[in-house]
Amino acid sequence: MERGSDPAVLPDEVTVERPRNPEHGDYATNVAMQVAKKAGMNPRELATLLAAALTAADGIDTAEVAGPGFLNIRLAAAAQGAIIAKILAAGERYGTADTLAGTNINLEFVSANPTGPVHLGGTRWAAVGDALGRILIAQGAAVTREYYFNDHGAQIDRFANSLVAAATGAPTPDDGYAGAYIGEIADTIVAANPGAAELPEAQRRELFRREGVELMFAQIRASLHEFGTDFDVYFNESSLFESGEVERAVATLKSSGKLYEKDGAWWIASTEYGDDKDRVVIKSDGNSAYIAGDIAYFHNKRARGFDLCIYMLGADHHGYIGRLKAAAAAFGDDPATVEVLIGQMVNLVKDGVAVKMSKRAGTIVTLDDLVDAIGVDAARYSLMRSSANSSIDIDLDLWTKQESVNPIYYVQYAHARTCRIIENSAAFDFASVTPDFAAMTADREGELIRTLGEFPRIVATAGETREPHRVVRYLEELAGVYHPFQSDNDMRVLPQGDEPLTPRHAARLELVKATRQVLRNGLSLLGVSAPERM
Repeated sequence: MERGSDPAVLPDEVTVERPRNPEHGDYATNVAMQVAKKAGMNPRELATLLAAALTAADGIDTAEVAGPGFLNIRLAAAAQGAIIAKILAAGERYGTADTLAGTNINLEFVSANPTGPVHLGGTRWAAVGDALGRILIAQGAAVTREYYFNDHGAQIDRFANSLVAAATGAPTPDDGYAGAYIGEIADTIVAANPGAAELPEAQRRELFRREGVELMFAQIRASLHEFGTDFDVYFNESSLFESGEVERAVATLKSSGKLYEKDGAWWIASTEYGDDKDRVVIKSDGNSAYIAGDIAYFHNKRARGFDLCIYMLGADHHGYIGRLKAAAAAFGDDPATVEVLIGQMVNLVKDGVAVKMSKRAGTIVTLDDLVDAIGVDAARYSLMRSSANSSIDIDLDLWTKQESVNPIYYVQYAHARTCRIIENSAAFDFASVTPDFAAMTADREGELIRTLGEFPRIVATAGETREPHRVVRYLEELAGVYHPFQSDNDMRVLPQGDEPLTPRHAARLELVKATRQVLRNGLSLLGVSAPERM
């Protein structure tokens, strides 16, 4: 075998990227530098061999060696038509894959306590979580979107006490919940149950607790639905205790030696998995600590057949990473079965000043407040435009502008422009002309085609990294390539005046159709509309 010809020296994956400088070609790779030593050659020598082989391949115009052994590759113009044809043939399926086929994922997000409206942090997860679910499904996974309904514990007692206080005209308890929504719910309960405020204390508290939670959660579900986020499962925390699952899960861990006893309490060794301290599961008084419910909940998910449990939690929940992974290990599962994503804070800004007060919630800004201010599409898009693990400021003035400085307007307008061209093309006999993709040799044409070809890789990476913002930024890049293409008089898709209809016009129309499809697919993954007119 000739030196350098053994395919075993090749890595499992070859990285091919688009150069920042288009003069360096359409794609570039450093594979020769990666494997030269194994092949017994210097990088430039191996790169020269690879360049010769690539240049002889169908669809490759040139392959040139640069620097210490980089390969710069330029596609043949006619080969670019294959990218367009692939997009149009796949349609809504373009960008999907079967990478995660057979993987059953439980994706839990939002899970806000039913003690008030969804605040901005939860709203961010509603956007990011829903988009992540769509992206994972696009990669072949079976995804169950789940909302963990926290209807058990002290916070529910405080909520009930706040409702009773509002109904009876008493001051809000020091540890209670304020805001107009508390009075609204209390009034609704009283209207449906005349005399509720005069019931014996225990009976009154139970009535306001039960009906208050139902009413609050109905509002939460309605707000999320209007926001475009729905769940497959609403799981009640209380069911874990009422069914005895918490007791059984704890007993299992005790009997297997996965909990240890100290100071009269039972502990789980969560420090072994990154927690800052071991956690009490059963307190010295025999009552369950909050983590006991989390442990039983994870066990319940695994019993339902989920291969991967993704938890999307707020900024103050870093400690949950270690304790949930410890719970997985305690039940004999790989800690990698658990993934915890932490989201950071969201701030609203208007006229250069932070917006801090809600109309109904008093001290917080809610999902409904944001939607009222900028609309559903802009709200979703703005919340997932940056990595969820970084804090963001949302400028309400920016996101309501019908101008290109508004990112969502910029992307949606690109889609609307493609629709307008396709609609106007009906006035011409394009059916009589065969597209000539080899004629599309202009830089703007090639850049747009190559950008479209990147979409499947972007979606795959967004799924692997759990980062929907990668799709957002890609769409802005695509719009940034398409707008100059359409505005360039030399890139006309439709003939003007007495200009004849040519095969190049037909090829460009196919390119516009492919652009529309990719914009539409990307926006769909984000749960954002693709308007045909703006």
